Amino acid sequence: MSKHKFSKILLTGAAGALGEQLRKTLSQNCNLLRISDKEKLVKKFENEEVNQADLSSPEAMIDLTKNIDCVVHMGGQSVEGSWSNVLNSNIIGMYNLYEGCRKNNIKRVIWASSVHTVGFYPRSEVIDSKVPTRPDSNYGLSKVFGESLAQYYWDKYNIETVSVRIYSCLEEPKDHRHLSTWLSYDDLRRLIISCINCPNVQHSIIFGVSNNDSILTDNKYAKHISYKPKDNGESFRALIEKKDGFVDSTDPLVTTHGGYFASSGHFDD
Repeated sequence: MSKHKFSKILLTGAAGALGEQLRKTLSQNCNLLRISDKEKLVKKFENEEVNQADLSSPEAMIDLTKNIDCVVHMGGQSVEGSWSNVLNSNIIGMYNLYEGCRKNNIKRVIWASSVHTVGFYPRSEVIDSKVPTRPDSNYGLSKVFGESLAQYYWDKYNIETVSVRIYSCLEEPKDHRHLSTWLSYDDLRRLIISCINCPNVQHSIIFGVSNNDSILTDNKYAKHISYKPKDNGESFRALIEKKDGFVDSTDPLVTTHGGYFASSGHFDD
């Protein structure tokens, strides 16, 4: 019997910044870690199994999800982009992934949703996961679709999902907005492991932020996940204010949760 809750985990987007941060931790929390990306990957850990796959291929997603218990989905378009790129990666690709999960009886999906599902909320408003979505971009719109898809596959097919609305996952905060939105790499790892170990998530939405003094979100509806962040962006405030000065309150960087995603024009123009 496996000592882990899920003995076989699939990590998509393993070549990306966040996927790379998760590989070691996930490999220590399962018997087999299948890693995939559309880019070529090199095996790093003994229990890794390397695959190259494209989310836009239904056949590839069915093969990729065979004999897997849990998916940590970090793949897809990670920033704003053209509608065609977002459509293929984050909408068609997300559907293909869930169909693979349904056909292969996968128990749980944990995936990278985004602040940009709610990017148009003003910075002055602390929001919880029950507020209506307000996407700020093609990218944000695709993540709203992903959350709706996750709810549908829970309601109809009993596939559990945690939609992790990641705000700003970086090694350290770089600007004034990040003082509120920062998610450290260590807290990312803590968050994903909490999502794996939680006994019952159904479809849960949780905000992916660290233990920052300046907060924009309230995880009161995700307390069952037992995520306890430790890092705090406040320790970088003096450095950022020395570098950038005091930000104007009308600067689009800090007027909304989504920052410049909300204030920029349509990507395809």
